[in-house]
Amino acid sequence: MFGIGFQEIVVIALVVLLLFGGKKIPELMSGLGKGVRSFKDGMNGKDDTAEESKETKRTE
Repeated sequence: MFGIGFQEIVVIALVVLLLFGGKKIPELMSGLGKGVRSFKDGMNGKDDTAEESKETKRTE
């Protein structure tokens, strides 16, 4: 994978763990997942704002 071996991946993972800490990493991954999902939905033509406005009207 891009000429990166297992040892390099372990070192990178340890550096990320030291920089962000164990509690912050799940939050970062969750945000990343939401961003990727939003990007895919945008590429497929789905519009979240229309769905959000429908949900807002239901709760009011």
